[in-house]
Amino acid sequence: QAQLVESGGGLVQPGGSLKLSCTDRIGTVFRGNSMAWYRQAPGKERELVARITRSGYTDYSDAVKGRFTISRDNAKNTVYLQMNNLKSDDTAVYYCYGNYGDSWGQGTQVTVSS
Repeated sequence: QAQLVESGGGLVQPGGSLKLSCTDRIGTVFRGNSMAWYRQAPGKERELVARITRSGYTDYSDAVKGRFTISRDNAKNTVYLQMNNLKSDDTAVYYCYGNYGDSWGQGTQVTVSS
């Protein structure tokens, strides 16, 4: 089992919301400088969605800016991705990433469809 475990994916209608969670089961990856969410749609390359440093600095891809919010709870070794106003183009497998040890989660599917 991967050290980073994602949850919260699913099927949602356009305009809806989902909140993804990623927990570091052991805690070592979370001690690194940054955590991030990536996504990969069918037939496309994996792309950065949002990133957050340990101090809380965040940045986002242009495609999700203003709709998605990344946050972290250092006490719970968990990073979140709140996704609002979802669009069909947001359909993808979402992966959690930690720069410590170049660590990836197993991914969680997000499907936006009516």
